[in-house]
Amino acid sequence: MTRRGFIAALSATALSLSATSCSSSGSGGGTKVRFGYIADFNGSSLLAIADKQGLWKKAGLSPSIKVFTNGPIQIQALGAGDLDFGYIGPGALWLPATGKAKVIAIDTLTYADRVIAQPGITTIEGLRGKKVGVPEGTSGEMVLNLALKRAGMTMSDIVKVPMDAPTIVSAFSAGQIDGAGFWYPLIGTIKQRVPGLHEVASDRDFTANAFPTAFVSGPKTDPALTEKVVKVLQQANDWRAAHKDEAIGLAADLLQVDRDKVKADAANVEMLTTADLVAKSQDGTIDNWLNGMADFFVGSGQLKSRPAPSSYYDGARYAKVYGK
Repeated sequence: MTRRGFIAALSATALSLSATSCSSSGSGGGTKVRFGYIADFNGSSLLAIADKQGLWKKAGLSPSIKVFTNGPIQIQALGAGDLDFGYIGPGALWLPATGKAKVIAIDTLTYADRVIAQPGITTIEGLRGKKVGVPEGTSGEMVLNLALKRAGMTMSDIVKVPMDAPTIVSAFSAGQIDGAGFWYPLIGTIKQRVPGLHEVASDRDFTANAFPTAFVSGPKTDPALTEKVVKVLQQANDWRAAHKDEAIGLAADLLQVDRDKVKADAANVEMLTTADLVAKSQDGTIDNWLNGMADFFVGSGQLKSRPAPSSYYDGARYAKVYGK
């Protein structure tokens, strides 16, 4: 992460919501687990399900969860020893690929990222020379890079303004920036304030890529603890796949937002069962997803070269845990 990105991360940390206890029936005992997440359906739903279904207690774990504004900040917290596990979107996968974290489980495929522009700007080319806010190192920067490349443009063709997520909401709403590389559900908040905005690019436009979200640990997190957490995530994942509407409600309760907002966010998500994730871990599909993302990060300059997916995602362990 650049020094500028590091400073932005510290700023975003200060603006992130305070820690929220996952008031599980097992919160009074068991091994304590500090878990970060992002306030969206992907990042919150499995944690909410694990609490409601008593999966933490069953595993002998006592979670303390904290919401963050993006993935890179969580990986920074993992490295500092302030978190045990976290959740990241596809735009932050370059950090595990550099050895700063381990992917312990793939969560979903997401299509929540957009490049948005003020009313009157209807194409990515219309942002040439204009101010575009972006949280550096995130999926917002990822979709902006992809959109610029498709249009034959680069970051030098716009005025890139590094911003944390809350600042993008306020700056775009106030007309202080012309565009943003950003994501739902926060775009939904902006739309309420700027109903005439245009979505000039979406990650759905880039069909050659898959955009996986993931749960991560620190690079040296205890393997036995990791396996317990992975088992909880797998069980919660299968419950979510079978009870999507109820999962939306549980996520809304955790996030303390309107259920319809979470439902709209969940519409941007492709969920997979744990059995499907195991199969894709074994047949090379997830490796292909990660390689595709790594190739993008090499092109964007975030990675020097493409590492082997096995260096940061242990698909064999994921499958082994499921078999227990």
